Amino acid sequence: MSEKTEKDEVEEAEETKDAKEEVKENVDDAEVGLVVGEDLLLPRDTLLSAGIHIGTRMKTKDMSQFIYRVRPDGLFVLDVKKTDDRIRTVAKFLARFEPSKIAVVSARLYGQTPVKKFCEVTGATPLIGRFVPGMFSNPLYPNRIDAAVVVVSDPKADVQAVKEAAAAGVPVVGLCSTDNEFTGVDLVIPTNNKGRRALAVIFWLLARQVLRERGELPPDQNLTQTIDDFEAKVTKEEET
Repeated sequence: MSEKTEKDEVEEAEETKDAKEEVKENVDDAEVGLVVGEDLLLPRDTLLSAGIHIGTRMKTKDMSQFIYRVRPDGLFVLDVKKTDDRIRTVAKFLARFEPSKIAVVSARLYGQTPVKKFCEVTGATPLIGRFVPGMFSNPLYPNRIDAAVVVVSDPKADVQAVKEAAAAGVPVVGLCSTDNEFTGVDLVIPTNNKGRRALAVIFWLLARQVLRERGELPPDQNLTQTIDDFEAKVTKEEET
């Protein structure tokens, strides 16, 4: 499973690189469904440079509602305004739960640092790397997590966690790209869920919004941690 994940990361890094090149070429507002002057959680250029709007070359029927267009190179483009709206919605939802009862899962390499930082900031419980079967469902498992809500960085990579949470009646929030389906997922944040920078931005924004919804952070203040702190650091060997 780890070999497959590492292969995926190479492809994902290339897609994020495509996103950065697109920003340099002056992506217009229409391409990502934005209106000039629209109130977003972060400046438009910051979101675009992170590539949160860049999907894959596949789309599912479930994700069609969040796709704005398809680029000439075949990559589907997500509507950034809908991503922004969903981050606000999810933050309000998560703020209702006891922090330690929020389990945040990421099997993917690039999602693990953002998940850890999100949990440090919000008090949620991180579950990174291989998800042990029975973590949610087996009452006899000594390290069982009694989660009230589960957040997954990719429903495909974190499918075991999604299945167990759904079977237990625990709501699941999923970061979904254009190739994801909603089976077992109750609330979706449409985003590039494979790129390093995109994942860092999404989890940073979500952490900030959760704290604001709880009243622990004023609406006009940012986290002390930066987006760079949330971004996975990889070696040259991992990049090649």
